[in-house]
Amino acid sequence: MTRIGMITAVAMGASLFVASQAFAAGNAAAGKKFFDGVCAMCHNDTKGAGAKIGPNLFGVIGRKAGSVAGFDYSPAMKKANFVWTEEKVAAYVNNPQQVVPGNRMPYGGAHNMQNANDVAAYLATLK
Repeated sequence: MTRIGMITAVAMGASLFVASQAFAAGNAAAGKKFFDGVCAMCHNDTKGAGAKIGPNLFGVIGRKAGSVAGFDYSPAMKKANFVWTEEKVAAYVNNPQQVVPGNRMPYGGAHNMQNANDVAAYLATLK
């Protein structure tokens, strides 16, 4: 292999590794179990259900952060200027304060990207 070929192969391998680490698709069934065991005490996941301590998460994927009418969001979440994607939800579930510093959700985070990706995959099914 030529030197250029070797450099190209290394660069391609590195980019594939970085892309796979950025977001790994979750398992929606496992995410439902995690949601029911951890998230459901504070969040509904049923269309039309009201808020609990936290906003209803039905349809969260594709929704602007801090935008459920009538829910009293923290100032930090009100100022968050993004739309929830599976990747953003996974990052938030994994470490809420890192994604939206100053939010008031009393959850320290999954600190396990597989669980976070699973919850994001589950929430993506709720349309």
